[in-house]
Amino acid sequence: MLTDRVNILSESITIAISTLAQELKAQGKNILSFSAGEPDFDTPQVIKDAAIKAINDGFTKYTAVDGIPELKAAIALKLKRDNGLDYKPNQIISNNGAKHSLYNLFACTIQAGDEVIIPAPYWVTYPELVMYCGGSVVEIMTDDESGFKITPEQLKAALTPKTKMLILTSPSNPTGAVYSREELTALGKVLEGTNVIVASDEMYEKLIYDGEFTSAAAVSEDMYQRTITINGLSKSVAMTGWRFGYMAAANTEIIQATKKLQSQSTSNINSITQKAAIVGLNGEADADIEAMRVQFKARRDEAVKLFNEIDGLSVLSPAGAFYLFVNIKAVSNDSMQFCKELLEEQGIAVVPGVGFGSEGYFRFSFATDIESIREGIKRIATFVATKKS
Repeated sequence: MLTDRVNILSESITIAISTLAQELKAQGKNILSFSAGEPDFDTPQVIKDAAIKAINDGFTKYTAVDGIPELKAAIALKLKRDNGLDYKPNQIISNNGAKHSLYNLFACTIQAGDEVIIPAPYWVTYPELVMYCGGSVVEIMTDDESGFKITPEQLKAALTPKTKMLILTSPSNPTGAVYSREELTALGKVLEGTNVIVASDEMYEKLIYDGEFTSAAAVSEDMYQRTITINGLSKSVAMTGWRFGYMAAANTEIIQATKKLQSQSTSNINSITQKAAIVGLNGEADADIEAMRVQFKARRDEAVKLFNEIDGLSVLSPAGAFYLFVNIKAVSNDSMQFCKELLEEQGIAVVPGVGFGSEGYFRFSFATDIESIREGIKRIATFVATKKS
């Protein structure tokens, strides 16, 4: 009854952990969850006010598929101001979250026989969508020693005549790794003379704690021409439920193709969200963004210190995002089993590293209050001590 392509998809490996957490909670157990992929802060009031005004003004009808002109102008201005990138309105499209951006992009560019290079650890959705669209995944493994970043040598070795796309994520989910301008430039040089598309997922751009953020398309003219910049407001402006993402590309053929697909699937994104997103893009919420970033940095610093005091665990300090990718190799080589037992014995929910393509780790989100973080790491320390005894 079902198609082969949908049967290729697998449910997230975290579902087993989430289900068990819900069962234990229903039994009255004290469960602390650090699996959330969203900020624990509320959407800034200035954005909510813009949405309320849109509703009261009756801005509740269909809009252009790719977004209202004011929204696309705000995206273009943001990309120029923050990233030094020039895009015209016909090079931009708004989508129902960056996941929708990725789906549209993959569906319009990837087909059977195409290879897509994905550095691991990776966000769980990348390989699933690639395979759904008929492509083959080529993983490049990274680890603590490389700072969870691929090298030009690794990229060159992975390229074949079938390579269609490279997916770059900076800052990374799940590691928080951030590519510098120099690192992106070096990767870009490897791609010169090829037709490889770069899908640059920059969703956590505003959550940088060390160094500066550089957009992949900004490092050279060649990278600008081959890169599809994907971003949104879910993480940096705490707008996860609003479903706003966007895509910008020098290649107007790609943007027009995704617009055609979107016109036959979802049409425009929520009209009210479009009005609210303008405020999130134009700088009116920057003070709120900075306040969140400062709190995230303080949480990161304390969590990294506490984890690295636990015998058997280690973690790199992430330069961005709000995750720690904790190394458990000295304790367990089965992250799924480790996380299940941690939940059952200590009531702590974290995400197994194997779900991100890297065994021997778990992802810990510090998008929660500092007291919960301290208590959670304390329970993890107790759990690890029992495993090492």
